[in-house]
Amino acid sequence: MAIPAEAFHLEPGAAGTLQQQIQEMVAGGILRGRFRPGEKMPSSRGLARHLGVSRITVTLAYTELVAGDYLTARGRSGYYVSESAPSPPGFEIAAGEGRDSVDWARATGGRFSAHDLPVKPRDWHAYRYPFIYGQADATLFDHQNWRQCALRALGRRDFQSLTDDFYEDDDPLLVEYIARAILPRRGIVARPGEVLLTMGAQNALWIAAAVLLGPGRVAAVENPCYPGLRMILRQQGVEVRAVDVDPGGLPPEAVPEGVAAVFTTASHQCPTNATMPLERRLALLERAGRDDFLIVEDDYEFEMSFLKPAAPALKSLDREGRVIHIGSFSKSLFPGLRLGYLVAPEGFIREARALRAAMLRHPPGHIQRTVAYFLALGHYDALINRLNAAYKRRRTVMDEAIRDQGLEVAGQGGFGGSSFWMRSAGVDTVALSLKLRERGVLIEPGRPFFAPGTAPGDTYRLAYSSIAQNRIAEGVALIAEAIRETGPSRPV
Repeated sequence: MAIPAEAFHLEPGAAGTLQQQIQEMVAGGILRGRFRPGEKMPSSRGLARHLGVSRITVTLAYTELVAGDYLTARGRSGYYVSESAPSPPGFEIAAGEGRDSVDWARATGGRFSAHDLPVKPRDWHAYRYPFIYGQADATLFDHQNWRQCALRALGRRDFQSLTDDFYEDDDPLLVEYIARAILPRRGIVARPGEVLLTMGAQNALWIAAAVLLGPGRVAAVENPCYPGLRMILRQQGVEVRAVDVDPGGLPPEAVPEGVAAVFTTASHQCPTNATMPLERRLALLERAGRDDFLIVEDDYEFEMSFLKPAAPALKSLDREGRVIHIGSFSKSLFPGLRLGYLVAPEGFIREARALRAAMLRHPPGHIQRTVAYFLALGHYDALINRLNAAYKRRRTVMDEAIRDQGLEVAGQGGFGGSSFWMRSAGVDTVALSLKLRERGVLIEPGRPFFAPGTAPGDTYRLAYSSIAQNRIAEGVALIAEAIRETGPSRPV
């Protein structure tokens, strides 16, 4: 039996190349049982004519399907569904969704979802003015060299790093490069046994909190702070004490008595961008030694120091082993990579490694080896230079636009970074953000960054990492226009 060309159609806006879409259509039809072994496929010419694509595109798709044993070629007779193609399930799949009779709020307690986190639309790329934080700009990324490193990591010589279970270990090439080249930029000297790779900084924070704390223990966090940290601590039953930051970041004298750990973004406070002065860092370390607490340092954006060199990391000043240092490649490479690292004394790393092994074993070996090559071959440093040059230009344009429009900057950092922390007195920035979305503008309201009951409601963050330089001024003008239209509201 011949399968008609009319059985296939291309979905507008579907992901992947035309060749990939054709492969997915054929493979999907076979796996769902629509196309059966021995049935003849449409000719490459006929299917190309029906789909409105070139014949070579269909031929290449068929060739790949033959290599995967979905199809078989029979000379001039054409292509047929292979007799040994993957089989569809041997049972009938019920149509529709089953009835859900479980009260999941009661069954789970809702303890993991009841948190106020920033709302970031998945389709942020579709907005003309995305002042959205933490996303990668495709125009700045080194696609070619990243692809070459990924292909090299897929090669036969690296087969074990691709396929092996590392158990509790990490890729020694990547760990060595982090210890030898990344950490010294922060003034940190560490042995490989003092470095643990994580699935991004979020995972590193979770591991650190789980190892150091637990139900009933007390931790101090900055206010405002990274919302994901507050979520992590509350999910683990930790008693959270919020310490208000000032233009110098976290004041050491304001840390409450009886805390087991202090979490800080000393070099680039999240989200105000404040940098903790050296004397304050030393005072915090002295206080930690005197009161016997530990410090978790999230050094999430130190690579973005294009105005002047970043201040030394807290970890570099630590003489008692009290600082747990967290780094990440999310801002310097891309957030979807999900790769970060913990640096701490071996006693902590031993426990963290055991916890990670029980949770996820280790980050994917292929990702680790790809990053190791990208760093070792010098592509990473070239990318950082390119990002910093672009961010410096964008920052200058945004600074000028903000001044021209009379907007208020609440914090912008002295070393660089990728955002401005803004204030618009009396304006509810949650409502403002919804109004701006209708005009193609994305901003981040500041409320989720604050401890409950302390949010002023009139703060917001503007990032310039994901927006084209030539759209910044126009986008800022739209923000200023919307603020003037909204006017002051009641305190939130």
